[in-house]
Amino acid sequence: GNLVLSGIRRFITERIVYQSEFSRVWWNQRFGNIHKIYSVVHNGVDLETYSPAGQVPGQTYRLLVVEGTMGGGYESGLENAVRLAEAAARLVSRPLELVVTGEVGPKLKAEWTAKSAVPITWTGLVKRESIPQLMREAHALFSADVHPACPNSVIEALACGLPVVAYDTGSLAELVTPEAGFVAPYGSNSWKLEAPVVEPLARGLVEVLENQEKFRAGARQRAESAFGLQAMMEKYLEALLG
Repeated sequence: GNLVLSGIRRFITERIVYQSEFSRVWWNQRFGNIHKIYSVVHNGVDLETYSPAGQVPGQTYRLLVVEGTMGGGYESGLENAVRLAEAAARLVSRPLELVVTGEVGPKLKAEWTAKSAVPITWTGLVKRESIPQLMREAHALFSADVHPACPNSVIEALACGLPVVAYDTGSLAELVTPEAGFVAPYGSNSWKLEAPVVEPLARGLVEVLENQEKFRAGARQRAESAFGLQAMMEKYLEALLG
């Protein structure tokens, strides 16, 4: 698929829209720099559907992970989420739970339920319209994908006023600014899926958990300033029409 796209990019297209600056740099490094007009347009979200309205986070800190699937090569994302939750749980005074939304096989689910030091709630796949409420009930989102181009779950969380914590891979540092959450260095070779250094991100997560009002406001402000549908549409029209 990437080889086909690389041919279109090099020989056919006149203008290119990249989902993120990370995506643009990756394409240039992987398939060569080309001198064509380009734009970077982050994904957008409906700021009314995804909003902080009705936020009801409970007394137990809830760290949410939203992925389509966490098997078939994506198991490392689940392991990183559990290790982060365990490290943060040792630093906070209130109980902490991990909520995993997405498709996880029964064997993998049983394995991590048995060995995790923090309780895990498995919601399975949920309908799209249920995602905003899940995000309003959580205290932070962990973006488990490594090297994402522009993950919708992150933008949706920010719009719901849910702070995001993540390792500095892919486009995450572009999306999550300091007032909206915390991004920490991966600390090892993420391209080889080596285990990350957990402690810096765990400390950042604790800061987010214990300063909810500040980070929730910052998350929503970030979404309003950068990720509305209107802004995205205008940028695509500019790219298409010049």
